[in-house]
Amino acid sequence: MTQDILPLRLAAPSDVPRVKAVTDAAYHHYIERIGLVPGPMEADHAADVTAGRVFVAGDPVVGLVVLRTEADHLYLDNIAVHPDAQGTGLGRRLLAFVESRARELGLPEVRLLTNAMMWENQKMYERYGYEVVERRLDGPYDRIHYRKRLNSPPIG
Repeated sequence: MTQDILPLRLAAPSDVPRVKAVTDAAYHHYIERIGLVPGPMEADHAADVTAGRVFVAGDPVVGLVVLRTEADHLYLDNIAVHPDAQGTGLGRRLLAFVESRARELGLPEVRLLTNAMMWENQKMYERYGYEVVERRLDGPYDRIHYRKRLNSPPIG
């Protein structure tokens, strides 16, 4: 099965160790670049799974998104693809899922942020129609906040 057609499912408690492993593998290389452990690596993965915020792809899990439903938008708290699955289209598929989920919930936009030192992510979000809202310091993190209004065509 290719990464492009892996079904996404709500994460189960048994997925928590793999959710942590995929997140750590996806973000570990940024520690040296930004001089800090990226926020997603310090998340409470078990709490996110228990709250029904985590959707995963693969068995074992190779990609995931963590979503928070707000009154006026869907917040993409984390998107992670294991390095072994990068370059397969899974990241694009995960982003498409997020946008589809927001539409299903009747929410007009998706919001997210990334560290200012994560250039690859910035290019990807902008390529898929996300616009910069602001750049600000959140504690020790220099973050760029994005949004995508969903009146534009879905990622295909």
